[in-house]
Amino acid sequence: MKTIQIKYFSDKIEKLTYINGISDWIDLRSSVDIHLSKGEFALIPLGVAMQLPEGYEAHIVPRSSTYKNFGIIQTNHMGVVDESYCGDNDQWHMPVLAVRDTDIHVNDRICQFRIMEHQPALKFEETDRLVHADRGGFGSTGKA
Repeated sequence: MKTIQIKYFSDKIEKLTYINGISDWIDLRSSVDIHLSKGEFALIPLGVAMQLPEGYEAHIVPRSSTYKNFGIIQTNHMGVVDESYCGDNDQWHMPVLAVRDTDIHVNDRICQFRIMEHQPALKFEETDRLVHADRGGFGSTGKA
């Protein structure tokens, strides 16, 4: 089991917990009360900084209920925090755009993250033909 050093910037948010066997994703919470008007952008502080192990990165995405509950979308759609973003003041944030007027409160669960190993080194080899069955060129159905 990996150990992650974590610094909290707020004593008002719940401490992070990993629930083994239920989900690999860990909820992150707003560490501030914030009102956003429709069309407004904000960097919502998440109240944590972490020292990730060498060779690992965190992927941050909205929770499945974030849009429904708060009317915000994450502007970079998925945040990536690598192990170099680990200073004493490197608090994690969620960049959001409000699609309606909304209020987010301290401790509201707005996003989630998981720790992943870095992608291994890859080599691309050009070919004129791929040998597997052709699925029609678009998504899982092959239809546009």
